[in-house]
Amino acid sequence: MSQHQSVDPFTLFQTWFAEAEAAEPNDPNAMTLATTSLEGAPSARMVLLKGVDTRGFVFYTNLQSRKGGELAANPQAALLFHWKSLRRQVRVEGATEGVSDEEADAYFSSRARISRLGAIASEQSRPLLDRAAFEARVAELDTLYADKPIPRPGHWSGIRVIPKKIEFWQDMPFRLHDRTVFAKTADGWSVTKLYP
Repeated sequence: MSQHQSVDPFTLFQTWFAEAEAAEPNDPNAMTLATTSLEGAPSARMVLLKGVDTRGFVFYTNLQSRKGGELAANPQAALLFHWKSLRRQVRVEGATEGVSDEEADAYFSSRARISRLGAIASEQSRPLLDRAAFEARVAELDTLYADKPIPRPGHWSGIRVIPKKIEFWQDMPFRLHDRTVFAKTADGWSVTKLYP
């Protein structure tokens, strides 16, 4: 049964995420990002959640990468968090938008120096003929920016997934799982329980 309630799926997500941070041995913020090609073919890869609030779920990437191109052509995405140690998953579906330059600059400047250099040096998702050439480019940039700030490249920024639907899945004995779906409405969120 679906009903309108004054509930906030982001509060539930933050609770589950905090429990995942305490329980998961590696990358509790890892999530599968699914996009589609221009032909409608699905494409998925792991990315890291770098921010979440009531506006949505944020990750950062090279906008010239395959995922960046797919999201530019079709700004819809799905995310999947799977916390095996907790036997939980969260599915998110919605439209995407870029984060502000201020948000991107702040996150970029918080990254490790080598990661910032790598973001400039990498032509993400394009063929790499020689790893040594990539490493040489990183070293060249390290010298170039030895005494000055490393600027965020214009093609590197954040994407926010603005959820229309968030599903919380909890494993239960004998595959009698608990599934709760929050769907965005004009006045908040509707809540529906699903059969396992």
